[in-house]
Amino acid sequence: MFARRMVLKAAAAIAVMVLASPALAADLDGAAMGVSWALPFAGILLSIALGPLLFAKFWHHHYGKIATAWAVITLAAIAAAYGGGAALAGFVHAMLGEYVSFIILLFALYTVAGGILVTGDLRGTPAINLGILLFGTLAASLVGTTGASMIMIRPLLRANAARTRNVHVVIFFIILVANVGGALTPLGDPPLFVGFLHGVSFFWPVQYLWLQTLIVVLLLLAAFFIVDTWLCRSETLAAAERSEPVKVRGLLNIALIAVIIGAILGSAFWHPGIEFEVSGTHVALQNLARDAVLVLAALASLWLTEGDDRKANGFTFEPIREVATLFAGIFVAIIPVMAMLKAGPDGTFAFLLQAVTAHDGSPHEAAYFWLTGFLSAFLDNAPTYLVFFELASGDAKELMGPMAGTLAAISMGAVYMGALTYVGNAPNLMVYSIAKEQGVKMPSFFSYLFWAACVLLPLFLILTLLPISPILKLA
Repeated sequence: MFARRMVLKAAAAIAVMVLASPALAADLDGAAMGVSWALPFAGILLSIALGPLLFAKFWHHHYGKIATAWAVITLAAIAAAYGGGAALAGFVHAMLGEYVSFIILLFALYTVAGGILVTGDLRGTPAINLGILLFGTLAASLVGTTGASMIMIRPLLRANAARTRNVHVVIFFIILVANVGGALTPLGDPPLFVGFLHGVSFFWPVQYLWLQTLIVVLLLLAAFFIVDTWLCRSETLAAAERSEPVKVRGLLNIALIAVIIGAILGSAFWHPGIEFEVSGTHVALQNLARDAVLVLAALASLWLTEGDDRKANGFTFEPIREVATLFAGIFVAIIPVMAMLKAGPDGTFAFLLQAVTAHDGSPHEAAYFWLTGFLSAFLDNAPTYLVFFELASGDAKELMGPMAGTLAAISMGAVYMGALTYVGNAPNLMVYSIAKEQGVKMPSFFSYLFWAACVLLPLFLILTLLPISPILKLA
């Protein structure tokens, strides 16, 4: 409630500034901005990364205030330097042009997937665990990494509750289901939906990333099966008593997921040419229709799904509330950063452009992959994807065409390497919290980073060196 009041106060303050300076400014001059303009963005990302680790209790109760504070600082600085009109225009564009559609999709997938309940008795054998991980990985690109994690994590934990060594199962689950599995559609992972909102075709990820994702998934599943089989040798599992067969409840929600997919595809192909302008931001009719269908699908899920099913799933709105609040702050704080990136070689971030540009002036795909991935691991992968998307060109048509290898490298870096830490992707912390609540002795932030890096970095090196990989050259 406090966070919402703070947002309303911030909006009121902006309105006052606009009345004092009614003319809306043109785009912010990124070339004239110094590095200090990026401090609010860095501040909110560091708050998200370190808050749950250094002051968990305070963070849990006040993350909304912290995110709002960074957003207000950003808007106040823009208003002071460029006028209230520029602050309002930037705020409206960040919310209507970027944030609203982004969070509506996450909300719809989270809500609908939260109504699907998997019940029954499973034994945590290597074969059963492998099947759960495979199913969750395949589902991630359809229902999102958040949705797939919500559906599958509790059945996996129940299946392995009797095992004394089960931490590795959750680690591989985070890597595969909460991250890598979402690489094939904009529904799968937040970075790819950000790209979709910026004009990337719905089917582009599956067309250009399927082979790399298949290689990574197969190698990860093979590694998991070897490790789990070895660790399971010292375990004594209970006899296979199926007092309750495996069942899936809330099947109506599968139909609602199909509705969500249809709405996304419809907005990609239906272009009536009708737009509405709000403070310089153009909102297309097809996007409004898509978002309306997504909201209705989520409401239908809440209305039609049995309350006991959601309760058994441990469903609450707190995870999506936290994500919505934090990303609202991120999308506002990143406004000056986007302006500086658009300035290209004339802007403060020219050094980043040099780091990802080869000597002949062409983009260096390997550098894009590793830099996007490394920053995604620590700064959350959605805003990191957007930063490098803009740095590469910001033009979706160019990135899908002659620069497809660059876009593939950015996409893979953001999606795959979001698995390196608990804060790399939104579902990671959620899975960590659920597993810890169920008694799994989850590793600390840095211990998880170490084990995830041991598993993933050799695979990323293989991807970098493979001649079929678009990181080096698009096949």
